[in-house]
Amino acid sequence: MAKSTYEEALRRLLAHEGGYTNHPSDPGGPTNFGITIVDYRKYVKPGATAADVKAMKLSEAKAIYRAKYWDSQRCDELPAGVDYAIFDYGVNSGIGRSGKVLRRLTGLPDNTSVVNDAVLAAVARRDPAALANAICDERLRFLKSLKTWPVFGKGWGRRVAEVRSAAAAFVAGAKLVPSPAPGPLEAPAGKGEVPEPKAAKTAVKAGPVVAAGGGAGVTDWIAAHPVLTVLIAAAIVGAAVGAVILINRWRAARQEAPVGAVAIVPVTQS
Repeated sequence: MAKSTYEEALRRLLAHEGGYTNHPSDPGGPTNFGITIVDYRKYVKPGATAADVKAMKLSEAKAIYRAKYWDSQRCDELPAGVDYAIFDYGVNSGIGRSGKVLRRLTGLPDNTSVVNDAVLAAVARRDPAALANAICDERLRFLKSLKTWPVFGKGWGRRVAEVRSAAAAFVAGAKLVPSPAPGPLEAPAGKGEVPEPKAAKTAVKAGPVVAAGGGAGVTDWIAAHPVLTVLIAAAIVGAAVGAVILINRWRAARQEAPVGAVAIVPVTQS
C-alpha cells in the first residue's frame, strides 16, 4: 500500500527542494535539501551555523524527512497519493498546516494538526484521488495568499502541478513520469510560510541598543546605578523575549489558518 510510495515520494521531493539556499525572502533561512537551519539544529546539531547547513549530508536530510514529515503524519497508513500530497505539503509549509488541512477536508475539527486514528478513519471513507486533488487545490490557494508569492510563485505553481500529477498516478497505480530533474529555477524554491513582520523584527533587534548613543553621560549614570541598570537590562531582555514569543504565535496562527471557505471532500464509503 502506501509504504511502497515512500522512496519515490522522497526522490521527487528532493528534486523539488534542490540544494543550499539562503534567500532573504525565504522565512526558512539557510536551507539545504529543503531542511531548514531550525530543523538541522533540532535533529542533528544544536547551535549549527549556515556553514553547517551548507555542508549537510544527504543521509542526514533523509533521516529528518522520515522522522518529522513522513512518520509523524502517519503517511505509511494513508492511501497512496494522499500520502505524497500531504508529505510534500508538510515539507514546504509545515506539518502544522498540512495536518490541519487534512482534517478540514475530511470534516474533522482543526484544533490540532495531529494525524490520529480518527483522521485515518475519515480519510479511508473518501476517494483518495478526490482527496489528493483537494489537498493540492487548497495548497495552491494558500500559497497564492502569501506575500512571497511574487518571488516564489512560479516555482511553487510548477511544484504543486507536479505533485498533483504524481499523486493521481500513485492513486491509480499507474507508471509515473520520471522524477523532475534538479535544475535552476526562475527563483529559489522557498518555504511556503508566512514571513515574520519586519516591524516586529526591527523592534526586537533595536531594544537592547536604545541607550547606546548616550555617550559618557549614560556610562556615568550606569556606573552610579548598577542595580537599577541590571533591572532595566532584564526588562529589555524580557520584552524582547516576549516579543519573539508573540511573533511566533502570530505566525503559527496565520500559517495554519484556513484560506477562504473549506469544501469538505464527500464521503464515498460507509
